Amino acid sequence: MAKPDAPAAGVASRVAAARVLDAVLHRGRSLKAELATALPQLADPRDRALVEAICFAALRRLGQFDAALAAWMSRPLPKRDLELRALLYVGLAQLEPMRLPAHAAVAATVDAARAIGRTHQSGLVNALLRRALREGLPAVDNAAAWPAWLHSRLLADWGDEAGSIVAASMNEPPLWLRVNRRQLMRHEYRAQLAEAGIETDVDDALADGLKLAASIAVAALPGFADGVVSVQDAAAQLVADAVAPAPGARVLDACAAPGGKSAHLLEREPSLELTALDVDARRLRSVAETLGRLKLLERARLRAADATDVAAWWDGRPFDAVLIDAPCSATGIVRRQPDVLLHRRESDLVGLLDTQARLLDALWSTVAPGGVLVYTTCSVLKAENEAQVDAFLARTGDAQAEPLDERFGRAAGPGRQRLPGERGYDGFFYARLRKGSSGST
Repeated sequence: MAKPDAPAAGVASRVAAARVLDAVLHRGRSLKAELATALPQLADPRDRALVEAICFAALRRLGQFDAALAAWMSRPLPKRDLELRALLYVGLAQLEPMRLPAHAAVAATVDAARAIGRTHQSGLVNALLRRALREGLPAVDNAAAWPAWLHSRLLADWGDEAGSIVAASMNEPPLWLRVNRRQLMRHEYRAQLAEAGIETDVDDALADGLKLAASIAVAALPGFADGVVSVQDAAAQLVADAVAPAPGARVLDACAAPGGKSAHLLEREPSLELTALDVDARRLRSVAETLGRLKLLERARLRAADATDVAAWWDGRPFDAVLIDAPCSATGIVRRQPDVLLHRRESDLVGLLDTQARLLDALWSTVAPGGVLVYTTCSVLKAENEAQVDAFLARTGDAQAEPLDERFGRAAGPGRQRLPGERGYDGFFYARLRKGSSGST
């Protein structure tokens, strides 16, 4: 008996996207983890890029898609049809905001309905997508996609600017590159990209950064496999400037995974004695992979440990600089992690605030007298940022905030805050704290 034909490449990518979205939306799974499982099963890198783009676009516009389906369907789909609902999101995302060729997008999505065993509902898929083409999607309040408790905090913290934070979080972020100055200077690599027909922009606040005018597959970047360049948002690149360790300094990156900030510090100053710590041994492997690609692995000491349990991992030698890129709500990078809005709970924030405070208190004891601790988050919530650092300063007599300049965003208590979308950056908070020269270690 002949085997049925395999679905065409365009159908396979739509099916994969629907299954990723179904897992994220209806089974509480992580988008990053689901993509890590799904993408390697697609042989063509163009299909992998398409699946990723569809999933991000759908999650960013979820509220609008839900409003469209509610308006156009006489009754909601039952629970047994949740995978079909995810496929409808896939179809709508291709039409708006991705604006893929309409005929191909609709045809492939309808064929995908048949491929997942929904032949009897393929006509419904076709009808709904064609209605979207005719009428466009309804306008919605973007804030409706945010949990009520979280949007209330945005309003309390940022007032009228909360709307711009929500709007920026819906947009596709630019692709920022960090050039490895140990191999090439930024202007040299930019010239290479220009020769390859890849247009870039320069931000004078970044010593090593380039912004691509249009996103491309990372593997297609000249020299990526050889460690010439990395992908890292502009806001994260500024962390190395906030730490600014002297040559030969002893440095701790306390929450190091996936390793971009450790790598940047070592690219800047290979003589550093750097320890990269992370509580999750699996995530620490990503640090090793990052440093290995950049040929920096032998320059760092990697350790899987709970940073707050200082006695379990510290050898007693104080650090000249400690970086705490703290676990946080990730509210500054919703555009990069749109499933944050699905999975984050108000109770999570209580635990995060406690973890941040314990990291500050525990790791301050490892800072050398006269040394610095840099505290950063990818959050826009003041409780995690300026209020957290204010509380630490109030209980820590030998700690003093040092000023950071306007490259790091607006003044925010003892630190600086960048809101998402400003200059194309992610949302980020930075504080630099100096230990008194007579402080104990």
